[in-house]
Amino acid sequence: MSLPQLTTPRLRLRQLVEADRDAVVKVFSDPEMSRFFAADFSDPAAANAMVDRRLAYRGPAGQGHWVIERDGEVIGVAHLRPSSELPGGVAELGYYVASAHAGQGLASEAARAVLDHGLDALGLPAVWALVHENNAASRKVAGRLGFLDVGGGVHYGDLHRVLVALPAVHGRAHHIELWVPDLAAAERSWGWLLGELGWRAFQRWPAGVSWRLGGTYLVVEASPALSAAEHERTRPGLNHLALHVDTRARVDELATRATEHGWRPMFADRYPYAGGDAHYAAYLENDAGFEVELVAIEGPPTGSVITRTG
Repeated sequence: MSLPQLTTPRLRLRQLVEADRDAVVKVFSDPEMSRFFAADFSDPAAANAMVDRRLAYRGPAGQGHWVIERDGEVIGVAHLRPSSELPGGVAELGYYVASAHAGQGLASEAARAVLDHGLDALGLPAVWALVHENNAASRKVAGRLGFLDVGGGVHYGDLHRVLVALPAVHGRAHHIELWVPDLAAAERSWGWLLGELGWRAFQRWPAGVSWRLGGTYLVVEASPALSAAEHERTRPGLNHLALHVDTRARVDELATRATEHGWRPMFADRYPYAGGDAHYAAYLENDAGFEVELVAIEGPPTGSVITRTG
């Protein structure tokens, strides 16, 4: 499993490999680096065991352990991986820069790169961090990155603050609007499906209705300005909407029940892998010709390109 290389104005973050062992052990040879750890990584045996654990990591695609380089020199490590301390295996961020390079904003720079990778490239709903109660410098870094302090507790054998960073609103979808020839039929199909996925009725007016999930809403409208009586998804414009579904079993359930609510299956002979062997999804079309793709969250890494014909 490979990690993407992350670059900043002063740093390069690349996947930790065996050849980095001595450099990482050297970084942690300074006792100051272990000040807020339960273990003393200035002991080469403890440091090597820590490197072993990082190298042995196997987890979700796009997550793992990086070394932090400045001008070709390894000056620290960073990670984004499922937490062993917080419930649900949520993604946890860690960042460590050698004491000799402290006070230059490098920890913030490296942590920002990993955080942006998690929230933007991977599309994680949140990134968490556990910072020792007395580690004022690291808590300042987290504050600069926009982490929110949501409490404290005993983690890794000592008191830590529990911090969370959420995706920014900037650049994300505000709303999606579909013009439909038959509002009542659209409401029957879209209203049922969106309701099953957790969307809630938002607005209604004579020519339209909308549903909302979080900060995004979807509109269907029978506008008097419609220039055609049908939607054709193979023409330039909207081909389909793809929506996340929490489990494969739920995709199966929705695909089965959808036929009772104005949807018909597409690519049934290739279900549920019409989008590829690692892409578990249902493709549905309603009577107006609109297509929706229901994608199980347990799928390929975010950013994968799914290709199919039709």
